Amino acid sequence: MDIQALRKMRNTDFGKITSEFEKIANPESTGGQKSYQDDRIWKLEADKAGNGTATLRFLPRVEGDELPWVRIFNHSFQGPTGKWYIENSLTTLGEKDPVGELNSKLWNSGSEANKEIARKQKRRLSYIANVLVVSDPKHPENEGKVMLFKFGKKIFDKITEAMNPEFADETPINPFDMWEGANFKLKIRNVEGYRNYDKSEFDSVTALFNGDDEKLEELWKKEFSLKDFTDKKQFKPYDQLKARLDKVLGFDGATAVNLKTKAEDAVLNTFKDTDVSVIDKAPVAEDDDMNYFKSLAEE
Repeated sequence: MDIQALRKMRNTDFGKITSEFEKIANPESTGGQKSYQDDRIWKLEADKAGNGTATLRFLPRVEGDELPWVRIFNHSFQGPTGKWYIENSLTTLGEKDPVGELNSKLWNSGSEANKEIARKQKRRLSYIANVLVVSDPKHPENEGKVMLFKFGKKIFDKITEAMNPEFADETPINPFDMWEGANFKLKIRNVEGYRNYDKSEFDSVTALFNGDDEKLEELWKKEFSLKDFTDKKQFKPYDQLKARLDKVLGFDGATAVNLKTKAEDAVLNTFKDTDVSVIDKAPVAEDDDMNYFKSLAEE
């Protein structure tokens, strides 16, 4: 595929992307990697007050990828044993996941204590996309580079709003379009101890490199394929995940270690009921970056 083919497929991709937004907004239902640091992933470094800003440009999909982003669910929580469960969720692939099954039973049990456990163990959501780093005041050496950007639902909602504006007098834009897209002004603030992205926004529509096809093609060829992130090899098999979950929750075959609270005892009683068929319905949390926890799960 060359730059002219990329230009021609823009309208098709716009429809495909907006269709995917609809699937995410109205879902019918809704092996982990060993390298914990991916140097291709760009991160915004905040100042001591927790504030920071940068400018990014989302880039189109590369040949072989279905969409210009991938969506990943994972679980990151500490069990009553003190051990950590940090694994990619098979629900990313539309498959059964042991934590999802357990959380569904807990959530639907009618017990507030069980619901609290399900909240603690809920799925975390992240997206990964290719971006051009236009401005990075803290690390200007990144400017002009194509990198991967991992982000959560708040930023994804900004993309959705740009493509599906709320008011009739607003023109939809495809942020992943190199000719008719727009730079994204990423702004983070520390609000009550949490990162807040509400001030982030898209700039006015403009072509990258003034629409110079030669430069755009050079940029496009620097992008990374995203399909590896949702490759089956990135997810452990169900049985292996369940064995890890048993260990984290204190299950040893049919025997359990002493759990610390009555609410955690409820986990054991619920988990013994194997008649589960629904996937995780508990609320989904946003995952900013859980990589630094992963070493805790290696035992």
